[in-house]
Amino acid sequence: MTGTRRPTAMHWGNFQVEADGAELVAVHTYADDPEPSPIGQSLLDSRDARVRIDQPMVRQGYRRHGRAGDGAGRGREPFVAVSWDEALDLAAAALAEVRERHGNAAIYGGSYGWASAGRFHHAQSQLHRFLKQFGGYTESDRTYSAAAGEVLLPHILGSDLYTLFLNTTPWVDVRDHGEVVLCFSGVSPKNLQVVMGGPGAHTAPGQLRECRAAGVRFINISPIQEDLPAGLEAEWIPIRPVSDTALILALCHTLLVEGLHDEAFLGRYCVGFERFRDYLLGVTDGQPKSAEWAAPITTVAADTMRELARLIARSRTFIPIGWALQRAEHGEQPFWAATVLMAMLGQFGLPGAGVGHGVGSLHTVGFMGRRLIPFRWGTFEQGANPIDSVIPVARVTDMLEKPGQPFDYDGRRLVYPHIELIYWAGGNPFHHHQDLNRLRRAWARPGTVIVNEQVWTSTARHADIVFPVTTALERNDVAFNTFDHYVSPMPRAVPPFAQARNDYDVFGALAARLGFAERFTEGRDEMQWVRHLYDESRTRAAAHGVSLPPFDAFWAGEHFSIADQLPEATLIFEAFRADPERHPLGTPSGRIEIYSETIAGFGYADCPGHPVWLDKAEFQGAPRAAQFPLHLISNQPAPRLHSQLDFARVSRTTKIAGREPLTLHPDDAAARGIAAGDVVRVFNDRGACLAGAVLSARIRPGVVQLATGAWFDPVDTADGRGLDVHGNPNVLTRDIGTSALGQGPTAHSCLVEIERYVGEPPPLRAFDPPPILRDDDEA
Repeated sequence: MTGTRRPTAMHWGNFQVEADGAELVAVHTYADDPEPSPIGQSLLDSRDARVRIDQPMVRQGYRRHGRAGDGAGRGREPFVAVSWDEALDLAAAALAEVRERHGNAAIYGGSYGWASAGRFHHAQSQLHRFLKQFGGYTESDRTYSAAAGEVLLPHILGSDLYTLFLNTTPWVDVRDHGEVVLCFSGVSPKNLQVVMGGPGAHTAPGQLRECRAAGVRFINISPIQEDLPAGLEAEWIPIRPVSDTALILALCHTLLVEGLHDEAFLGRYCVGFERFRDYLLGVTDGQPKSAEWAAPITTVAADTMRELARLIARSRTFIPIGWALQRAEHGEQPFWAATVLMAMLGQFGLPGAGVGHGVGSLHTVGFMGRRLIPFRWGTFEQGANPIDSVIPVARVTDMLEKPGQPFDYDGRRLVYPHIELIYWAGGNPFHHHQDLNRLRRAWARPGTVIVNEQVWTSTARHADIVFPVTTALERNDVAFNTFDHYVSPMPRAVPPFAQARNDYDVFGALAARLGFAERFTEGRDEMQWVRHLYDESRTRAAAHGVSLPPFDAFWAGEHFSIADQLPEATLIFEAFRADPERHPLGTPSGRIEIYSETIAGFGYADCPGHPVWLDKAEFQGAPRAAQFPLHLISNQPAPRLHSQLDFARVSRTTKIAGREPLTLHPDDAAARGIAAGDVVRVFNDRGACLAGAVLSARIRPGVVQLATGAWFDPVDTADGRGLDVHGNPNVLTRDIGTSALGQGPTAHSCLVEIERYVGEPPPLRAFDPPPILRDDDEA
């Protein structure tokens, strides 16, 4: 069977989708993408009727009792299939009632930016624009991916995380000038598949191989050997999880006591080294942060750490540090410590050297070279939130459980609002939030939960009103982003599934019922908005000497790159190193802040004014490890992006007995009577899940790895904690902030135990629809 090919873009790459009427036939890759992501083939299952939501749904108890009903029925009661008018009327009435009786701060607008690579049908922009025009809402700040780093880095380096992404040391410079790449948390091939908006060409793996061929030496400091590609012949230092800060401090101590640090650089380009020096030497607390001190914390030999410090002092060194390190208890510290380590080496701004916050977490960071995009692409503008009500993104459960209670965040004393209505569009909190059993209990508290969703995720199952929405292949859009050089049209490849509508049409219909449709739509339909955003971008590009084709030619064509039209930029730290007076950083001092007077002034015991090692509650060196001796790493999956398309072919082929695979060392498996392919129970005092055992010597003993993204599939148990039968690690992870500064998620601080599951495992229901009453069933 053959059909019509149309270009499209996903966060994991650009493709040509072939369709015959409403049927998807094939997904083709582009010749200019040297290593396309296999995730693209899962698009063929995006119209699977088992998981797609075919018409508006209302939870049975909510339809009967409205906002006065019991939210505990969410995720348990059947849904009733209703008309679009009924669902829209119910949602509009709930929004109006909450605004009238409780104020706009009682509405929480949840969304995440990975929903669509297209810039118009960006669910987060659509939802936030709607709620802001409705009078405002409680919003979230930062991301689950990198919240601690996002808050910290402007204080110490003067730029936001995403600006630092674009100004990261290019890998082509590492190839031409670098000697050593010291990786904390690796540069994993699975992560290099994706970037926000999608990479038009996956060049990252090839660039890494070029570095190795040029003689660059790679060192992988991680509990998982596969965090660096095998072809790089990296030296592996299997550090104890979440002890990286101690190792970095020991490297700093060795540089200091052996006189290998760059005093001139520290004096001219940094502030606060004297205070940090006293901490390293133990003047302030009586404990020098020597290699001998760090050895029992990290389980890395003291001699290994000293030799490592000497190596990087005599070599042009690049230090990538992945997001995973700051998603742990005191997650700000490894990012800050790595920054100070590079400052002590004096190599900021040198070709092929530097520290890369987030390198290896996404495709683009460091791989885009110097050809940065100098203009802003057109967006579906959200506008300003009329009210000041905000929480850190990972504190959702705290907000629901503790209305009216104060909390600290980045120097502010805030109060959790009382939430009466949640509206979620784009994203799946029952995938990416921690301690899901606790979230599930708190989720029952608001009077109304509204969700726009394509498929029956657990978030949709835990809603009161569900609007079925289209996928990227079922609508028209345009793809461009700041983190890639490619631009692509995204014409609709197949018609909407069943009764699904675009998010834009859902919010437009609600806005009409609530009296602001004209303001929301500005009188434009879908294609008029797509053309408007492209034409706006074309005008901005032309002002910077970049030529984009007229819209009609663009729409009829394929993806293309603008890289050859972009000049090579001077990066922030190059300009800073050349002249720190003319090109100061955006910090209060204009310098790298080894000691931050601002952070110190906040008075946070869990994040003082310079990098420190702080003892951990959930750590193999802590008392809790006697009960739960294995450290769980819940990293990003290879066969999908987060939980997207978990039901589809690429993800499902990796399952073991239908469960998410869990990797453990053969010694840990033998001690528990576990064989490869066994179904195992992973548990702690927060929850439990089932997974399929994979044995590998390429993971540190005492560490287990279970990727995020398996759709939450809970069954109730007698102990009240439940059992996720599919393998979602977030039933196990802790829901406590990194510190009062960043309040980021701490999923990687997690101890568990494992046992072989005896008996027939409970059936999997994650990819089956919930009970649905249709027609006269609800009489």
